[in-house]
Amino acid sequence: MSQISNLKSEILNLSSAPFPLLIACAKGIPPYLKEELIALGFPIQAELDAGIETTGTLTDAMRLNLLLHTGNRVLLELDRFTARVPDDLYKRILSLPWEDIIPENGYFTVTSFINTPSITDSRFANVKTKDAIVDRIRERTGKRPDSGNERSGTVVFLYWNQGDAKIYLDTSGEALSRRGYRKIPMLAPMAETLAAAVVSATGWTGTGHFINPMCGSGTLAIEAALLAQGRPPGLLRSNYGFMHIKGFNDEAWQKIRQEARVIPKRKFDGRIIASDIRADAVEAARQNARTAGVEQLIEFEVCDFADSPLPAGGGVVLFNPEYGERLGDESELEPVYRRIGDFFKQKCMGYTGYIFTGNLVLGKKVGLRSSRRILFFNANIECRLLAFTLYEGTKRQKKEGEEEGVRVRGSGVREDT
Repeated sequence: MSQISNLKSEILNLSSAPFPLLIACAKGIPPYLKEELIALGFPIQAELDAGIETTGTLTDAMRLNLLLHTGNRVLLELDRFTARVPDDLYKRILSLPWEDIIPENGYFTVTSFINTPSITDSRFANVKTKDAIVDRIRERTGKRPDSGNERSGTVVFLYWNQGDAKIYLDTSGEALSRRGYRKIPMLAPMAETLAAAVVSATGWTGTGHFINPMCGSGTLAIEAALLAQGRPPGLLRSNYGFMHIKGFNDEAWQKIRQEARVIPKRKFDGRIIASDIRADAVEAARQNARTAGVEQLIEFEVCDFADSPLPAGGGVVLFNPEYGERLGDESELEPVYRRIGDFFKQKCMGYTGYIFTGNLVLGKKVGLRSSRRILFFNANIECRLLAFTLYEGTKRQKKEGEEEGVRVRGSGVREDT
C-alpha cells in the first residue's frame, strides 16, 4: 500500500493512528522539554536545536497541548517528500486527503519555514500550499473552506528545507506560550514557555524558597507555582488548532481536560515571593496569578529589590532585569547590575542567585564569578542564565575573584563557550 493510501486510512482514525510529532520550542529549551516528555511517557526520537521529535496519536497531541510547560507547538506530521520546485510541492499536497482533515465550510491558514533555492519569498510557498488544499477539497466536495492569516481555525505548517519537505498539522494553533492568564502584560514580558524553562533550569521544584525580585507582570513566579504544584498550564485556553480538524472528538477532549483538572496538586514546602518597586506591576502580577489560579501560592511585595524578603532556609533568587537594546542603555543599567551583585553578597547567603540577561557585559558588572552560564534565546536575542551559588565565607584567605564575606562556588561545568 502506498504512503498516501496509508495516510488516508490513518486520517480516518486520527485518534488511534500513531504519527510523528514534533514539539517545537525556542533554542536552549529542548533539554527541559525532553525531561517533560520523558516524565509524560513519550519516547524521544530526536533532539533538535529548537524542538523534540516523538510519536503519538491526535489524542496524545491533545494531551501534550494541555500539559506541556516548555513546548511552544505540537506539530503532527502528515507527510514527508522531496520537492525541488513549486510544482512538485503543489502536486504532492494536492494528492493528500484534505477533505478528511479540513471542513469544507471551515477556515484554515498555512504557515511555513522555507529554505530552498527555488523560492525567494515564503509567502509564495504558502499560497501554493493553500491553493493545492483548496483545489483538492473543491474537487472532492464541490465547496471550499475560507483561508487567511489568523490561527483561529485549522493550521497547516509547511517545512521546506532545500529539497526536503514535510507537511504538518499545527495542533496548537496559537503558540502554547499564550496561556491565557496574562491579562496585564506590563513592559516586555518574558514568554511563558521560556519562563517555565528558566525556572526548570534553576532546579527549583518547591524545596526551599523561590524569590523573584523585579517581578514585573509576575510570569516567572506564576510559572514557578504551576511547575511546583504540577498544574496543567493549558487549562485556561479555549481554542486549539486540533479543535478545527474534521471529526474532532470533543467528548475525548473534555475527558482529557477533566482528568487534568483532578490531577493531585503537589505540595511544596517553600515560599514563592514576588516583589517589584512599582505598585502597578505588583497589582498586575497579582491579577495574572489570580487568573492562573495560583494567587494563593504567591506572596506579593511592593518594595525595592534590595528589600525583598528572604526567609531562612535558602532557595532560589531569580532576577530578570532589563538588559538594554538601545544606545546608552548599558551605562544606565550598570548601577542596577552592581546593586544586584551587592544584594547577592550582603543578603543572599544560603541561596543560589540567578540573573537572566541578554547582555553579558552588564552581567559582569554584578561583580561575582558565575558558576554556570546557561544558554537561552529570548526571541532572537541570545541570552544567558547566570548562576551564583552564595554561602557565608570563612576566615580563610580570599581567593582571586571572591568578595568579602561571600564565596562563589564554581561547578566546573560550562553550558556555553
